[in-house]
This record gives sequence, structure tokens and C-alpha cells, in this order.
Amino acid sequence: MQIDHASIQAHLTPAIDDLMDRLGAMVEEDAKNIAPKKTGELAGSIRREVNNGRFRVGSDLDRALWMEEGTKPHVIRPKNAKALFWEGAEHPYALVNHPGTQAQPFLRPALWIKREA
Repeated sequence: MQIDHASIQAHLTPAIDDLMDRLGAMVEEDAKNIAPKKTGELAGSIRREVNNGRFRVGSDLDRALWMEEGTKPHVIRPKNAKALFWEGAEHPYALVNHPGTQAQPFLRPALWIKREA
């Protein structure tokens, strides 16, 4: 008896990728539902990809990581101007002491949901 490893691999790889795509779709949908909805931009940026039997779900927005993990207090300085100013500010500021942002995880909770394939 001989085992045709190439034939097994040829059938198994697409089946695994299909399973990973279905699981990734579930995680993607849950992450979009859990994501903060102030503008909807974060939820709209969440995507999935499947490669070599693995799926990834995430966002390409810089602030996605800040939302997921939060931020520590930090100083904000102007990048393209001499001062910071926004509507409602009393005057321009040379810097602002930001108090930090509380984490609002959406990716990890979406991944931790119990699923059946």
C-alpha cells in the first residue's frame, strides 16, 4: 500500500484554507460589531486575509492599535505648524498633555468568542 502524499496535500490545503476563511469571516464580523462606532471608520477598515492555512483579521488604521490597547499619558506637539489649535480652543498651544486613552478592545474579544466549525 502506498500513500499519495501529493494527492492528500492537494485536497487538504484548499479545505484548510476554506475553513480558515470561514473562521476568519466570523472573527471579522464580530470585530466589526464590537468596534467602537463613533464614526464607523474603524469598523469599516477591518479586513481579513487567508494565507497558507492561517487567517489574519485587522485594520490598517494607525489608531486601531490605540483603540485595542489604549495609550499612556503623552505629550502632543505640532508636526506641520508652530502651534496646535482646534475649534473651541482658547488660543494656540505649543503642546498638549494628553491624559491617555482607555483601551476599547475589539479584535481580541472577537477572536475569543467560542465557535464551532
